[in-house]
Amino acid sequence: MSFGDPNNPYGQQPQAPQGQPGYGYPQQAPQGVPPQGGYAYPQQTPQGYQGGPVGYPGGPVGMPGGVKAARVILFILGSLQALFGLLALLGGAFFASMFADSSSSSASDAGALAGGVIVVVGIILIAISLWPILTAAKLSKGRGGVRVSGIIFGSVQSLFAAFSVLGNIAVASSDQAAPGVILSLIFAVISLALGVWIIVGLANSAAGAYFRRPQY
Repeated sequence: MSFGDPNNPYGQQPQAPQGQPGYGYPQQAPQGVPPQGGYAYPQQTPQGYQGGPVGYPGGPVGMPGGVKAARVILFILGSLQALFGLLALLGGAFFASMFADSSSSSASDAGALAGGVIVVVGIILIAISLWPILTAAKLSKGRGGVRVSGIIFGSVQSLFAAFSVLGNIAVASSDQAAPGVILSLIFAVISLALGVWIIVGLANSAAGAYFRRPQY
């Protein structure tokens, strides 16, 4: 059968043999080979892309639960220290004013000295309260230095709380224990637990990965 002159562009072109795809038609992929590309098939996610709601390389990493708990505790402890410092300032000024108009010069001097000491204690408490508050505020953007600051604060908190627990236990075991010793012991135990919670929340592996995350 003649198909005409093969050099004639207007002549009849030979048909492709059966089983072979012609020009202009998508070729069928061999068996066992998944189809590549196209709108109907999902593309493979490039390596290095993170899953989750962000989905781009180096995207934001969510703050672990332990770090969140430590942050809340730091804010609470810092706020309480600032409150106690403010009360000490007001109490010291009020205490000194009570003895200012005393007829006895010795009583007036003693009252002024005691009030001044209380005021200084209040100033120290307010200054120390900035440590946990600023640490908690920078945990969302800070790196390892902020983490170390929080761990040190938790260690100091736990150390003083442990001494307080031991002291209150010694007083409570004596025959002359005051009624408020049990309440003081409860507060000391809570303070110790909060300090340990800060250390655990910031020192675990999840917190380490969070603070080593890439930042842009």
